[in-house]
Amino acid sequence: MKFSSTDKYVATHDLRMAVNASIALERPLLIKGEPGTGKTVLAEEIANSIGAPLLQWNIKSTTKAQQGLYEYDAVARLRDSQLGDEKVHDISNYIKKGKLWEAFTSEERPVLLIDEIDKADIEFPNDLLHELDQMQFHVYETGETIKAEQRPIILITSNNEKDLPDAFLRRCFFHYIQFPDQETMQKIIDVHFPDIKSRLVAAALKRFYAVREVPGLKKKPSTSELLDWLKLLMVEDIDPETLRETDGRKLIPPLHGALLKNEQDVHLFERLAFMTRR
Repeated sequence: MKFSSTDKYVATHDLRMAVNASIALERPLLIKGEPGTGKTVLAEEIANSIGAPLLQWNIKSTTKAQQGLYEYDAVARLRDSQLGDEKVHDISNYIKKGKLWEAFTSEERPVLLIDEIDKADIEFPNDLLHELDQMQFHVYETGETIKAEQRPIILITSNNEKDLPDAFLRRCFFHYIQFPDQETMQKIIDVHFPDIKSRLVAAALKRFYAVREVPGLKKKPSTSELLDWLKLLMVEDIDPETLRETDGRKLIPPLHGALLKNEQDVHLFERLAFMTRR
């Protein structure tokens, strides 16, 4: 069971090594990197590459670890008991399985994505230590123990919004996705836009990396934003020469709304353009 690049996803050698190492070690793979570098999509491509089902658990600030195991709806059971419903006698009717439960009992070895774990409370990773380590948990309402029939391939993503506990990190295989260099980015573009004109790509890449290098940017444009920008450039049939403009009044790239995502960065370019004109 080996992961490799797919026809929709360009994985670097280091990334492929990290994925396959985590599979061999049977440890969760913790992936960090800039937003928009393909962390979430990676789980989909791992599942496609090895022919495994994908289970996705999207973490929010209000998500609790218990929700990944199961949730017991005591209110619904009380309501049904008041209505005289016969199903109240089987408590399992009021237990909702979480993503870990689904992964542990899957007939095929699944890929489980725990997406953006750093969004949750700081105790969230600690609350999952036992379950991820032992691959089992106890259901107190029914008295049963849910144990993984086969260890799922677990991918955990983080945008570094907060530090993760050391005890949690020790149980993971870690990989940081470096921002793609121009050669790798060219391969990514070829996958998404096989028929794009090479002159447009060359000019767009030069302008894109120049934008990322501007000091003081609050949010550097990412891979996904570059792909959106290229799509717009093709739709609007922008001349590559327009992207090569060195006129100070045209420091802001055309269709910059795809690249610059906050007013602070737009104002930064406007100030630079003003200073250049002076």
